[in-house]
Amino acid sequence: MSAQYSENYAADLTADHDRKNLAAIEAARVSGRINDEAAEYLSELYSDGFTWFREVFYFLGKCFGAPKAPVMRYDYETDSAIEEPIKISDINPIYPYIVHHRLDADPMRNQFFTSGAGHKIDLAVSSIVTVIVGAQKSIDRALDKITGKYYSAYIEEVVNTVHRVIAAHEREASANAVADKVRIKLNEKYISTPSETVLSIIGSGHEKIAVELVRELDKIARPRMRLQDVWRVKCLFDLIPQARTFIERVQAMMPDRILSIKDKFYDMENPRNYRDAKLIIDIGKNGRVVPLEIICQVRTFFEFERKTHEHYEITRKSKNKKNDKIEQKLANYMELGVREYNLMICNCLEDLFERVGWNILYSQGDSGFMFEGFPKLCKLYYPSKMLEVIIDKLDNAIENEVFHITNAPVKLTQVQESEIFRFMARFILIAAMPYVQKDWVVPSETMAGKLFNFVMNEVQRYYKKSDSE
Repeated sequence: MSAQYSENYAADLTADHDRKNLAAIEAARVSGRINDEAAEYLSELYSDGFTWFREVFYFLGKCFGAPKAPVMRYDYETDSAIEEPIKISDINPIYPYIVHHRLDADPMRNQFFTSGAGHKIDLAVSSIVTVIVGAQKSIDRALDKITGKYYSAYIEEVVNTVHRVIAAHEREASANAVADKVRIKLNEKYISTPSETVLSIIGSGHEKIAVELVRELDKIARPRMRLQDVWRVKCLFDLIPQARTFIERVQAMMPDRILSIKDKFYDMENPRNYRDAKLIIDIGKNGRVVPLEIICQVRTFFEFERKTHEHYEITRKSKNKKNDKIEQKLANYMELGVREYNLMICNCLEDLFERVGWNILYSQGDSGFMFEGFPKLCKLYYPSKMLEVIIDKLDNAIENEVFHITNAPVKLTQVQESEIFRFMARFILIAAMPYVQKDWVVPSETMAGKLFNFVMNEVQRYYKKSDSE
């Protein structure tokens, strides 16, 4: 943006945008597309846009500090910054932006680098976090969501809850009949007070069931409350431990602001094989709840995700009909992203082997392991039982010399070797993603590749056993 704009350009532009949003919400209410409750909630999210967008940037500043490079407009089509001067006062919620921050609490401590000629050092993994600050979600998209897929999911939850409660007290046929009537009623118009609707259908004489029904139905999230990405940012990290450190930092800094956290980096059940973590933070003031969606992702996976947008748009526009072929295609493609990321972890492992091994020369008896605390253990992690099983099998493999360091600068004891291999195994478990396709392995010509395959095979075996139990 150039100096031709007035001093209040951003505020005036946003205020005009707010008015158009509120007009669209009111039109949807008057037409019966949404009810009063939904209109009131949407009006909360779509008024004072300038205020809430500033709160988004304030949150980033609290978590990361000042940007490490100028803030730039972001172009979704080219996935790049728009090279033009921009003043902080011109930033507004109608456009997306890209910001580069540094994660000061980075548990990787810039361990991974390559040294070139002279004194040239290139970081293979950095502490820089790229943050894409999304523009305010279009009001049309928001209305489509709360009257489309969110409302459909809400109906299914209400119907299933009604069937479950009634079937526990009466005949299956009665439960089916009432559930069918509820489904028809909720599909006739937008209703977000299921208790009243259900009680009017079952009539009197069912007081005991009615109390339980109301209690269970009140637990179901209303369609409007499922809309949590009107304000959203995406944080791109090099490695998973960095993302999880950030999440734990947010938990420690503002526990009362967290609405939900979902860590899906190890999720192998998502039909699209999608891996990320999502935080919903309340940035509201004075009793107003305004959710901010924060997506945490690793860069490697983001590059693959970007290439699937065309397929995603097809599924989004397919009137909520699941397309299994496209879902499988997306899952297979995203598996390639998991593989590429894991190859990077294996390369990092190769770099670590030499330095962790040389650490023996710097250790003095009981003075401690120099790499202790790296990478930082996090709570969002594999089950401790899995770790115990893998470490136990690893110790057996070391004892049988399946894993043995032959090029150490000094002769190592078995205890020292065990310490090194345990450290490496822990790094793999903290940093790598499990993969769905069981027959994939990294090249195993090196000790790093051999250890990586050993650990990840045990991860697959653990999940397979857990599924069968």
